[in-house]
Amino acid sequence: MKKFLISTLMLFSLNTPVAFAEEPSAEALLHQMNKASQQLNYELSYILIKKNSIEPILYRHAREKDQQFAHLVYLSGPVREVIRRGDEVSYIEPGVEPFTIESSNMVAPLIPMLNSDVDQIGKYYDFVKIGRAREAGAPCQVLRIVPKDGLRYSYVLWVDEHSDLPLRADLVDRDGEVLEQYRTISYSLNDKLAQLMSGLNSVQLPEVLSIPKGNIKQAHWSVEWVPDGFKAMEINRYRMAITDRLVESQMFSDGLFSFSVYVSERDNNSLKNQLIRQGRRTVQSYVEGTNEISVVGDIPPQTAQRVAQSVRFNPQGAK
Repeated sequence: MKKFLISTLMLFSLNTPVAFAEEPSAEALLHQMNKASQQLNYELSYILIKKNSIEPILYRHAREKDQQFAHLVYLSGPVREVIRRGDEVSYIEPGVEPFTIESSNMVAPLIPMLNSDVDQIGKYYDFVKIGRAREAGAPCQVLRIVPKDGLRYSYVLWVDEHSDLPLRADLVDRDGEVLEQYRTISYSLNDKLAQLMSGLNSVQLPEVLSIPKGNIKQAHWSVEWVPDGFKAMEINRYRMAITDRLVESQMFSDGLFSFSVYVSERDNNSLKNQLIRQGRRTVQSYVEGTNEISVVGDIPPQTAQRVAQSVRFNPQGAK
């Protein structure tokens, strides 16, 4: 009996290193996910669920000779596609002339954190493991990406334990309300995609547009407060096509979320301190003197209001 017990314990001890192996941290899992999403050849079929709509989407990614290819297709309604070839991204939408810009980021409803800088984001967000679950029939590690300052939204992320690909992401506000969901229905890994998608190099797509840099060196206004980590882009000036109204704008991004500040002269159509939130998008309008300020982007209403009220004007500033 004693020999049997010892043998059983020895057999159990051989398996315990696997069963009780130290699991990677939430940050390490995000690094693995980021690497997998850029190195693997795969296809994701998922739906984007908003308050009043469900959008089915197909996303393919491949890597061939150190060049990345990606193809996102909207599966309902008019034909809409986004195609990436290396550092060029082409957009094909109804009613708009197809165009290509030089960029490695696709402006499209991708599952969040696919191409994010985890180290940079980690300065302003905490990464927390909250358990295991199943998504698209696969076991997943569930992580939460939470802002350290409480001034932005959070993500809950389901990462496949086998492929390290993200299979689900919930956008959550400070009250725990889910604003959007990306949910994978099916997915596959297939190295044949690399050869197939490398054929995009021979497809005739629009020439790369030359995007002008910001056309204002110094504005007569400035944004005095934004949450830590939001970096300011260049300021642009343009006229609205319908109203001929002159508008200046500046975008801010922390690598995960972004918003823009718009400044123009107030008129009879200006809205005083109006707040609209539709899903993840907040629109905050604020009037100060002869100026109308609008903040539009993926930030909570309280944050948008604080940004708008921080705008200061300098009548002597160069335009």
